[in-house]
Amino acid sequence: MASALRAGVAGLDVTLRITLGVLALASGVYTYLGVRDLLDGSPVITVFAALIYSTAVSVAIYAFWTMLLTFLPHVRDAASRVWLTAAMVLGSLMIVAMSSWLNAAALAGSAAIEQHLAVTLQDYTRDLDAAHNRALGAQSLTPDIQLASTRFARLAEAERSGALTGTGGSGTVVQLLTQMSNQLDDLGRQLTESGERTRQLYAEGSAQIAKMRETVSGSGAIRERSDAFGAEALRLVGTIAAMEQSSMAPAVKRAADDMARGFIAPAADGRSADLAGRQNAVVGNVERAVAVQARALSQAADDIIGSGPVEPARFQPLSTAEAVLRYAGDFLPSWAGAISIDLLPAVLVLALCVVHAALRREDAPADAETMTAAQLITAMRLLREVRQEEAGPDGTERTDDLDAEVATALAASTVTPLPGRGARKE
Repeated sequence: MASALRAGVAGLDVTLRITLGVLALASGVYTYLGVRDLLDGSPVITVFAALIYSTAVSVAIYAFWTMLLTFLPHVRDAASRVWLTAAMVLGSLMIVAMSSWLNAAALAGSAAIEQHLAVTLQDYTRDLDAAHNRALGAQSLTPDIQLASTRFARLAEAERSGALTGTGGSGTVVQLLTQMSNQLDDLGRQLTESGERTRQLYAEGSAQIAKMRETVSGSGAIRERSDAFGAEALRLVGTIAAMEQSSMAPAVKRAADDMARGFIAPAADGRSADLAGRQNAVVGNVERAVAVQARALSQAADDIIGSGPVEPARFQPLSTAEAVLRYAGDFLPSWAGAISIDLLPAVLVLALCVVHAALRREDAPADAETMTAAQLITAMRLLREVRQEEAGPDGTERTDDLDAEVATALAASTVTPLPGRGARKE
C-alpha cells in the first residue's frame, strides 16, 4: 500500500498545482468583478485598481495554499502541526475577508439589489396604503358632521315658531343655532372636497407603484434600473406627503376643539326680562350640546390620526457588495460557492496530511520481537543482494557467511508466524 500511496502523491503533484492555479484565478476574476463596483473615479483608474487588487488576491491565495500543501503534511511533532493549523485557520479567515465576500457580490450582486428594490417597494406600498387609509378615515366623519348640522338647522327652524323659548322670531337662539349649522356645513364640504383630492392622489401613487414594480421585475442593467427606481420613489414620497396633507382628520380635530373652547354665548336680545332669561337658558343648553358634539368629533379624529403621520423613508441605493451583506441570509448558496472557491484547498491539505500519516506508519521500522517471517525473509534477501554486489566474483563465500549469520540470528530471536500458518519457536 505504501508504494501505491507514494505513486499517487507523486502523480498528483502537477494536478494539485494546476488546481490551485485555477481556483486562485477564478477567485481573482470574481474578486475583480466585485471590487470594480465599489470603486469610484475614471474608468481607467477603476479598472486598473480592481485588476491590481484581484491579482494580489490570486497570488496570495496560490502562495498560501501552496505553502501549506508543501509543509503541513510532512510536519510530525504536535506543536508544529498545531501552529501550522492555526496559521491555516487565520489565513482562511483573511481570505474570506479580502476575497470571498467580493466573490459573493459578483455572483449574487444583481439579485441582491433586486431584493433590496423589492423590499423597499413593499415598504412604499405599505406607506401609501397607510396614508390613503388615514385620508379616507376622515371621510367617515362626514355623516356625523352632517347629522349634527341638520339637527342644529332643525332646532333653528323650530325656534322661529317659538318651540324653544316660547316666543317666535329670529332672535339670539335662532342666530346661534343657524351659525353652528353653517359652521358644520362648511366642515362637511371641506371633507367632501378632500375626498376627491385623496382619490386623485391615490391613483397617482398606484401608478407610480406599478412603474416601480415593472422596474424591479424588468430586464437590463441593474444600476440603470436602480436609478429609475430611485427617481420614481422620490415622486412617490411627494405623493404620500400630499396625501397626508389632504387628510382632514387633524382639521376636524382642530375645528371640534375650537367649537368647545371658543364658544361665545351671544347676549340675549329679548325685549323683556322673562324672554331674555329664557334665551339665556336655551343658549346654555346649546353650549352644552356643542361641547358634547365637539368632544365626540375630537375623539373620532384622534382615533383616525393614531400614532402620527406616515413618514416614508428616502430610497437608499446600495452597491452590489452592500446589498449582498445586508441580505446575506437570502443568498446562502452564493455565499457557500464564493467561500468554497477560496477554501477548497483546505480539503486538499487535510487529505494530504492523512496520506502522509499513513505512509509514515507503513515505513516505520519493525521491532525485532514482533517481526514476521515474511519481513525477515525480505530483509535477508535484500542483505544478500547487497553483499553479493559488494563481494564481486567471489560472492559465494560471503553468501555462506551470511547464511551462517542469519541462522545464528534466527536461533537468538523470536519470529512471529505468518498469518494462516503454524510456526514453532526456534
